[in-house]
Amino acid sequence: MATPNKPAGSPTLCPYFLVPDGDKFISFLKNVFEAEESAVYRDDNGRILHAELRIDDSVVMFGNSTEQFPPQTGGVFMYVTDTDDVYNKAMAAGATSEGAPDNKDYGRSAGVRDPFGNVWWITQL
Repeated sequence: MATPNKPAGSPTLCPYFLVPDGDKFISFLKNVFEAEESAVYRDDNGRILHAELRIDDSVVMFGNSTEQFPPQTGGVFMYVTDTDDVYNKAMAAGATSEGAPDNKDYGRSAGVRDPFGNVWWITQL
């Protein structure tokens, strides 16, 4: 499907979350997945209206939740270079385990639930 108004270099699919504390979510993504900020737009009070962080060739988008737009959680599957390392970083950053690293038919895999309720399934090929 062609999307002529998609910015150059942007993936076709980007997960989008609404989280209660966007600044803590940024810290989590940076500490666990080595994400890099692409864009952060704030209102006059400093609340994140919209943010985009790059993780390798992907983009995670999110904003601070509000009364009108409550938190929205999701699940994400991603490939990583070292499942154990990412899992340990996530646990140290306040995640809970959905499944400790284990060798599966499709690679070394684990799952974590971040402090915001999102589940990240991570697999090393």
